[in-house]
Amino acid sequence: MPALALDPSVAPPRSIPLPARLRVELLYAVRHHRRLRLAAPRRFTELVQWRKLHDRSPAQTELMDKLAAKRIATAQLGEDWIVPTLWTGTELPPTIPFAFPAILKARHGCNQYAVLCTAPGARQWRRIRRTADRWQRAAYGGWLDEWAYRDVPRGLLAEPLLGGRLPLPVDYKIYVFGGVATHVQVHLGRGEQHRWILHDRDWRQLVPARDCPAPPPSLAAMLAAAETLARGTSFLRVDFYDIAGRPYFGEFCLYPGSGLDPFAADWIDVELGALWLAALASVPGPR
Repeated sequence: MPALALDPSVAPPRSIPLPARLRVELLYAVRHHRRLRLAAPRRFTELVQWRKLHDRSPAQTELMDKLAAKRIATAQLGEDWIVPTLWTGTELPPTIPFAFPAILKARHGCNQYAVLCTAPGARQWRRIRRTADRWQRAAYGGWLDEWAYRDVPRGLLAEPLLGGRLPLPVDYKIYVFGGVATHVQVHLGRGEQHRWILHDRDWRQLVPARDCPAPPPSLAAMLAAAETLARGTSFLRVDFYDIAGRPYFGEFCLYPGSGLDPFAADWIDVELGALWLAALASVPGPR
């Protein structure tokens, strides 16, 4: 489907290896209870699968690299938006190299983290070291065919734990289509009872939920920052935190939920897909 090439300067592969395509189609069918339409995708979740199989823009690898993403955000937003890095390396040493409370993350993956509210004992630290070693044994995203993670250098980083304790701070995940921030997915109870609610940019819930979080004080600043960081892309999700009214950049996301998490209502999948298709048609040289 050449009309959807996300970066015309980077030719997609002429053929998709059957195992990858079959794997994507099977996972999609199991999660959504319908066939994946790769030839003419119109849903957001279908376009995520299309991106996995067809988009080979090298810029995407840098977006998925947590350290490179901080450099990108620093250059465009300034250092005030960035959560400091306490430590980075490829192997945790026997002696704890950073202060607490902190969060340890894999540089090259997603949902690979350890929350350390207080200094761990010797036995717990050995267990954390073994876990961090496992994170680095393989490139992330292979089984989900999230190509952009493949060439991210493997490594670790530690940051101060925003808020200082569990649950993790509310995560504001902003959907940007063609340079316009349209939706904010609010993630609550991370690390405990994780749940999320999708709002439009005016803070109206798309599907009413039990939780009714108030908009963060820095919402307008976060929406503007997301549009700055996603400029020139057809779709990019940009994540932020608000700590006492101050916004912090979190990370970039190319494959929300790997395109396998159903939305609260089916019409949302179609509506977001229409926004993505419109952006592909209008953004010059989109990624």
